[in-house]
Amino acid sequence: MDGTKRKNIQVGQVVRIVQKQHQSSGELTEGIVSRILTNASQHPHGIKVKLDSGEVGRVKEILNEDLDELDWDAL
Repeated sequence: MDGTKRKNIQVGQVVRIVQKQHQSSGELTEGIVSRILTNASQHPHGIKVKLDSGEVGRVKEILNEDLDELDWDAL
């Protein structure tokens, strides 16, 4: 699902984000959305969210449909 559209993201969803300090490497962090920070309906680099862990980044992948791919130990 497309992480650039706010309507596709909900609190409680499992997503992969890229944090600002990892933009150059593209390293992704998995977590559960606790808050949606972007007010706009879309953003070309991904909607900015805060995870339950406190990490902030832009959504690159929405994983709710692909529960088998999750790294449950990292959550």
